[in-house]
Amino acid sequence: MLVGKNPNYHNQINLRKRNIKSLWFLSVIVISMLGLSYASVPLYELFCRVTGYGGTTQIAKQESERIINGHDVKIIFNAHVNPELNWSFNPITETVNLLPGEQVKAIFRATNLSDDLTIGTSTFNVTPQKVGPYFMKMECFCFTEQPLAPGESVDMPVVFYLDPEIASDKNTTDVEEVVLSYTFFKSLQS
Repeated sequence: MLVGKNPNYHNQINLRKRNIKSLWFLSVIVISMLGLSYASVPLYELFCRVTGYGGTTQIAKQESERIINGHDVKIIFNAHVNPELNWSFNPITETVNLLPGEQVKAIFRATNLSDDLTIGTSTFNVTPQKVGPYFMKMECFCFTEQPLAPGESVDMPVVFYLDPEIASDKNTTDVEEVVLSYTFFKSLQS
């Protein structure tokens, strides 16, 4: 039988071309979804850092140039350790009262309770979340991983201030108390 004489031949070719097109289309979708899933965490972290969403604090390059009197805010420090990391972790400075724009230094202490060198990394949060955009960190142990030898203790500072704009934002003028909370996790490098 001649190829050109078979009426199903052209239908089979067209079906094959459509199947190949569909395969390419589905492959592009799957690859795009994988790429987006890998990019979602860094993009979300960037979004939170820029907007202060979810109580994410900001990083300040310089201290505030003004202090707002009459708007005292109490900062409470909170510390936790994930059970996979055999450390103790506590705030040495438990609370401070400050004025917006006033730079403060708080100290936390971490101790490695294990018999091995371990590396910890911390996450942080500010409550109420609406304060996140105004909580300006200048120095923090949370910016880097913390290696501790067996039995080693280290005092870790956090230097911060509240942006003076917190006193004029109608959504935050009622804030009298803020909780800065840290949780240490075992680093993937440990």
